[in-house]
Amino acid sequence: MRILLVGDASNYHAALAEALRRLGEDVTVASDGSRWMDTSRDIDISRHGSGPLSGLGLWLRMRYGLQRRLADFDVVSIATLGFVSLKPARQAAIFDMLRRNNRSVFYTSLGTDTFYVDECMRPDSLLPYNEWRIFGRPSPLALARPETAAAWQSEDLRRACRHVYDRIDGATSVLYEYDRVLGRYLTPDRHAYTGIPIDTDALRPVGLPDRPDKVRLFLGRHRHRMVEKGTDLLEAAARSVVESHPDKAELVIVENRPYDEYLDLMKSAHVVLDQVYSYTPATNALLAMAYGLNTVSGGEEEFYEFIGEPALRPVINVRPDYEQIRHTLLQTVLHPELLAPRGRESREFVVKHNSYDVVAGRYLDFWQRRLDHKDAQT
Repeated sequence: MRILLVGDASNYHAALAEALRRLGEDVTVASDGSRWMDTSRDIDISRHGSGPLSGLGLWLRMRYGLQRRLADFDVVSIATLGFVSLKPARQAAIFDMLRRNNRSVFYTSLGTDTFYVDECMRPDSLLPYNEWRIFGRPSPLALARPETAAAWQSEDLRRACRHVYDRIDGATSVLYEYDRVLGRYLTPDRHAYTGIPIDTDALRPVGLPDRPDKVRLFLGRHRHRMVEKGTDLLEAAARSVVESHPDKAELVIVENRPYDEYLDLMKSAHVVLDQVYSYTPATNALLAMAYGLNTVSGGEEEFYEFIGEPALRPVINVRPDYEQIRHTLLQTVLHPELLAPRGRESREFVVKHNSYDVVAGRYLDFWQRRLDHKDAQT
């Protein structure tokens, strides 16, 4: 198949493209490189600047300068509504252009959209704790930035979101959380969980010591997303543990680094602090696990049941509660003998559930089923 992946976040589409190419597929990535991460792409669709003229320039490039290069693919998959940095109405128009000029268009659910925020805000949410509400109460993010949720739920974005959902040939979810949301709006045959592809061949295990004298905690943070990811809670809890046990633990913090540099820094850690609002390990956590490191992130039982994993439980699970996080980190620091075996289990988990060929195979199977269905309808 000829495949076009439009947009990116946290290197997802770039990694998926490499996985698909290894299986012999013809893949093109058109993205802005996840902005400051500067991830790989074949066609650059960065927005140069932030004013109206920069938006107009990108709009003209997409509609006229790049239209032929974005045409005649069997499969196009867009990375949520943020696949291109334009206003919602123009995002919908670019989506329509992609539909006209290609055999099929799919939706990669790998980040926030209007329907995800709607789910988080529901009193009966399928995600009882999330970045917007914690067991029925507003989260720190909701309290600090109430205008952000309102913007996601604006009529313009809602209209664009509904426009896309109604017209896609199918959608794939990269996390358990996103799959639950897709299930609210799409019939079971129109969406599938695929997971996050990790190049386990390239990320060789670092090999943790059997019992390190001092546990090295590692926090990679995005300065504009600390409240959203809960890294503020992780940092506060980690600092408290290190201050109370300076002979047993240390904390390393890195911020807004390019992707390759970030990975090199991560490898020096024993425990990677990821996020607190997730139910599942996402890209940052899975990369750490592929290296055989320990990771503090989401590892709820419903996630393991969802993917059909009966035994492996490698994630150090935390919830958005400072005392629970501090206690969990303290126990991790006080029992360094558990780090190496948990690291080996982490590596085993990623190879089994998230290696390139596994995830790419899920995509190809789902896309082909949907294409066969579409052909049968015509």
